[in-house]
Amino acid sequence: MRLLLVSLLAAGAATSAVAAPPTVTVNLSPAVRKAAAETYGVAEVDRVAESLRQTVARKLDRTGALQGAQVDLTLDDVKPNRPTFKQLGDKPGLSYQSFSVGGARVTGSATAADGSVTPVSYQWYETDIRNAWYQPTWGNADRAFGRLADRLSRGDAGPDR
Repeated sequence: MRLLLVSLLAAGAATSAVAAPPTVTVNLSPAVRKAAAETYGVAEVDRVAESLRQTVARKLDRTGALQGAQVDLTLDDVKPNRPTFKQLGDKPGLSYQSFSVGGARVTGSATAADGSVTPVSYQWYETDIRNAWYQPTWGNADRAFGRLADRLSRGDAGPDR
């Protein structure tokens, strides 16, 4: 029995060594960096970028897609649903109850373990203000990140249709 258990553990270790999870990195475009510094707040936009990285990494790890790949993403645009803390501080009359449609645009590439490179391009913005009133500050951006992660896990990372 012990021999069987040791064999199974060794086989599992060998399998996990071969199938390395993908590495996901996220950069901010110059436009997003400027918007972060002037409008949204650098710390908040950094948290949004980390949310993108974690969302994609978790989905790819969970589904086993792009094993051993390097996924490099750039957050090209991001719009909040509600005012950020910086915006609230900069404009005293602004209320957190204010809301708007939000979303995000992400580009980049996925380099597979065999060296093949696939371009990544995805954008999603809410189009109906009625769906935005209950969203948190970055709700629609998070939805865009989830949809991108779903597409990447299915191997559908190409330009938007």
